[in-house]
Amino acid sequence: MGKKGPEKPVIGWREWVALPDLGIRAIKVKVDTGARTSALHVFDVRRVEGEGLVRFRVHPRQRDSNLAVEARAPLRGRRRIRSSTGTEQDRLVIRTRVELAGQTWPIEVTLAERGTMGFRMTLGREAVRGRFRIDPGRSFLAGRPAAAISSRGIAAGEIRKPRGGTAGGPGVGDAE
Repeated sequence: MGKKGPEKPVIGWREWVALPDLGIRAIKVKVDTGARTSALHVFDVRRVEGEGLVRFRVHPRQRDSNLAVEARAPLRGRRRIRSSTGTEQDRLVIRTRVELAGQTWPIEVTLAERGTMGFRMTLGREAVRGRFRIDPGRSFLAGRPAAAISSRGIAAGEIRKPRGGTAGGPGVGDAE
């Protein structure tokens, strides 16, 4: 018999995570072991020329386009991704830290337009491999991140759209 290591925490098929490097304190994810790579719904994607960075915006809450987080991350490259429907896309890839169930670790994330999908982010099998056991019949076993988003307090980099208007703020829409 092999050695038995420490018991891995159990997470559900959907969980709350934080992406601290991106200023996202809480975002609901679908844990998708059928997908190799994690994906994040983004918009207003711009490469920052000469710096190896990509700038983008995220709506971290489902069905709420009034809250947007503006983020920057080092660009790791491009990856061809095949969707569950069989279509292929070239996507930008970043590396960022994720927090889930009291653990923080770096993951690769592809940036995608996921506006029609049910979740703003999917957490692929590379991100969870060796860290967790997944119970596909349960949800939110890890709870919310400690600094979860609330409608009253927003972090630096988050922009609220005025009701009936468009988002604004420092640097929004500026060419780089």
